[in-house]
Amino acid sequence: MELKIKLNNLKYRYDVYQMFNIYYALDEIKFEEDGNYIINIEEDKISFSFNDFYRECNVLENIKEDIKRLIFSSLKEITCDYYPWGILVGIRPSKIALKYLEEGKSEKEIIDLFAKKHLASEEKAKLCIKVAKKEQELVNKDEKSIAIYIGMAFCPTRCFYCSFTANPIGSNKKLVNPYLEALAYEIREMKKYVNERNLKIESVYFGGGTPTAVNNEEFEDIMKEIYNAFVLDKEILEFTVECGRPDSITLEKLQTMKKYNTTRISINPQTMNDDTLKMIGRGHTSKDVIDKFNLARNLGFDDINMDMIIGLPGEGIKEAEYTANEILKLRPDSLTVHGLSLKRASILYENFILKKGIQIKKQDELSLMYEVSRNLAKSLNIEPYYMYRQKNMVGNMENLGYSKEGKECLYNIQMIEDKQTIIALGADAVSKVVFLEENRIERFGNVKDIREYTSRIKEMVEEKIKLLDELYLK
Repeated sequence: MELKIKLNNLKYRYDVYQMFNIYYALDEIKFEEDGNYIINIEEDKISFSFNDFYRECNVLENIKEDIKRLIFSSLKEITCDYYPWGILVGIRPSKIALKYLEEGKSEKEIIDLFAKKHLASEEKAKLCIKVAKKEQELVNKDEKSIAIYIGMAFCPTRCFYCSFTANPIGSNKKLVNPYLEALAYEIREMKKYVNERNLKIESVYFGGGTPTAVNNEEFEDIMKEIYNAFVLDKEILEFTVECGRPDSITLEKLQTMKKYNTTRISINPQTMNDDTLKMIGRGHTSKDVIDKFNLARNLGFDDINMDMIIGLPGEGIKEAEYTANEILKLRPDSLTVHGLSLKRASILYENFILKKGIQIKKQDELSLMYEVSRNLAKSLNIEPYYMYRQKNMVGNMENLGYSKEGKECLYNIQMIEDKQTIIALGADAVSKVVFLEENRIERFGNVKDIREYTSRIKEMVEEKIKLLDELYLK
């Protein structure tokens, strides 16, 4: 559907767009002279009209915030939909709560601020406070403490909801060995750098893509490189391998992970409904999830994460409850609940939303589905420890990580909080250099294309070292 807005001052079009996008995430939003949503912004007053509906407000301290509050509250009344995050659109809302806590504000004061300033619910304010307190306990405070990220550029197949530049391994076999050779080179060079600068590695995270998409021998070889570079003789606290897809996990790969001291793994179903798994291109069944999870448990893995996506097309409260009940039987040590982010570059949006007209559930049912995930977390006796939000999330909700006490993923916290330098290796991996004393962050991204990554690997290593030296040779 096309939605037209008449706005007299296009300087504020992005602020206006953000609010309309909350309520009309799947519609095409345009700014036109003949728009039937009419917003007038003056120096001292803002007005909103639509058909017979009219609201206005005075400009207070921050005109952008005033615009957002007026549009959000007006659309709430027009649509009768309730979005508990209010006007908050940033990806790290817990940082707001953390800032307020550090200013010495009480929990009640923070809840009141979330309601008055951001139009956010008490429930979301309390969630932010809870996550902020957990992050405050574990967040990095030492510039020489770092994390290492290694990215695998391949997946078994491309999931339909994915908007990244996915590389299905079946059609890219010839690129695997050159990629792994370049990645091994980058690992060895960064090992030298870490040792020369006497940096302390807190966590290592092997993600992607799907690290286990390669064959058993290739997986063993790259795991050995990672272990020798960043785990052996290092007092790291955490080594995560995001296995992800059960159709890529084998006994041999799990044994390799045990051999090289992996402390935490992810086995991610997203949903336990086989019809949905088939539709989104996962290439495995719910039984595969159960079998691989039990195999990992039997091998002694005692820190296993599982992912669940709320709002997949065709899924409602019944499907969410089934997934939750199946996950509960397995009793993972941590759970990450994602809201589906409908990015326009994904196959899911193009083929299923636009062409086939498959519907996403309405806000009321989506809220109930999130409640199912919260009840699952309670049944598993796990607590929220990190959170982030994305654009175009169905229901305008959040991605939330839960874990048992002591099983929080340190890498996730440091990545979200931007308080620790992360040296990232692999195609499309973005290193983040954090200057704690200056409250400054600089980033360096490896190229996305696999062929370009393999041909330019020495150049990227040199540029990455130059950036790191701005911090560690100062």
